[in-house]
Amino acid sequence: MKTAMFGWRALLAASSLLCATSLWAADDAPSAIKRTLVERYPRITIVDVEPSAVPGIYEVFTGGTIVYTDRTADHLFVGRLIETQSNRDLSAERLDFYNGIDFQKLPFDRAIKVVKGNGSRKLAIFEDPNCPYCQRLEKELSTMTDLTVYVFLYPLEEVHPGATVRAHAIWCSPDRSAAWTDWMVNRKAPLGGPCSSDPISRNEALGETLRINTTPTLFLPNGHRIPGLPSLAVLQQVLDSQSGTGTGTGAGGTTGKTSTRADADKRSPAVMARGAQRGIGAPGGT
Repeated sequence: MKTAMFGWRALLAASSLLCATSLWAADDAPSAIKRTLVERYPRITIVDVEPSAVPGIYEVFTGGTIVYTDRTADHLFVGRLIETQSNRDLSAERLDFYNGIDFQKLPFDRAIKVVKGNGSRKLAIFEDPNCPYCQRLEKELSTMTDLTVYVFLYPLEEVHPGATVRAHAIWCSPDRSAAWTDWMVNRKAPLGGPCSSDPISRNEALGETLRINTTPTLFLPNGHRIPGLPSLAVLQQVLDSQSGTGTGTGAGGTTGKTSTRADADKRSPAVMARGAQRGIGAPGGT
């Protein structure tokens, strides 16, 4: 009898230990995966690792995209994760979660405000004055009305040499809005003016906090992000959604042509540092 009781106690103890070990392993999997991927891909910033909707598969957020891996991190899956019953793009939803911001917390005093018509619809855009895709975007925006655009000067100097000097000249112009439009749409160089400072370095720090390495990058009032040059149809759709005449769009699936810091990798091996969160990033948007 004593032998049987001892056997049961030993079995229960072993089971408890096994459960505790399993729970520890499950909790430790994301950090172990992150350590492995950082060791194997030191140039890629691993922002977060979380369990995905598929048991045993983990999502890896790199700041601009999501890839998937198993518990060992020995295999990576690149592509969209689709839930087939509803045809939901789970990857796009998670990108919206990670990339959403609180639009109202943006420091608009550090942006050039361009108002068209009644200004009822709103966009915030991080742009490089020498970025060809930003220039194409501004030409498309010039045909629209009832719009307020907050332009955050965000020169990618390593991609477009001279962009910082030009951004400074635009900011120091007597009429910043006119100088910005004249340069981006009409290619009329800004004259600048007496101005000892600009917000460019602070905008760059903000961009690091928000993980922006692409121009243009657009933000909508609902907190959604659109990296790159959207098609005219997508741009009109997201603007119409603000006035209730369209269906809108999230960040997923809208990436267009861009200028990025990755374009300069062969010229500069530096990887953009990630700033500490400063109360602007808001996972899930608003």
